[in-house]
Amino acid sequence: MKEIQVAVKEEGSDPEANPRLRLALQNAKGANMPKDNIQRAINKADSEGANFQEVTFEGYAPGGVAVYIECLTDNNLRTVSNIRSIFNKKGGTLGTNGSLSFLFDRKGVITVPKEDIDPEEFELEIIDAGVEEFEIEEEVFIITTSLEYFSNVERKLEEMGIRPENAELQRIPNNTKTLYLESSLKVLKMIEEFEEDGVITGNIY
Repeated sequence: MKEIQVAVKEEGSDPEANPRLRLALQNAKGANMPKDNIQRAINKADSEGANFQEVTFEGYAPGGVAVYIECLTDNNLRTVSNIRSIFNKKGGTLGTNGSLSFLFDRKGVITVPKEDIDPEEFELEIIDAGVEEFEIEEEVFIITTSLEYFSNVERKLEEMGIRPENAELQRIPNNTKTLYLESSLKVLKMIEEFEEDGVITGNIY
């Protein structure tokens, strides 16, 4: 809901002219959000203006694991306070904006249900649209693209009449780190607390 409202506020309520809104609507439908709720979010943002803003936070979790948080908030001061409190309480360190962004690459990740799609034919047809990685899982295909070709791959799927289960921009770490069990549990507990905080709505990497 918040993502829809921010998209409308930034670039208008026409999905054809607003790629971010188009993506938000696609993900909302993939999550089976009722049409009435979707339209209500659009109308509210279009008429009243959404007060949400995007903010990011960067820091280190226990064990030296880099953490990048993207969130939407309607109260930046409260969100900053909550984020800092969780980092401190869980043994992490909140850094400055831009200090860790170089550790992640911005990628498009699209999940497509297998259904009756032939894997080889599908890969051959979609690869030239700008696909970097094509993975075959048990029930879905996972397509990874560069930021530059994300919209291009989405359009190609539309032309093919294929509706993704989910499509989003993610931050993919350049490197991974192996942790001992104790440190791993501390990192997981920190992430859980971020996710459970009612003020924070967004992605954690």
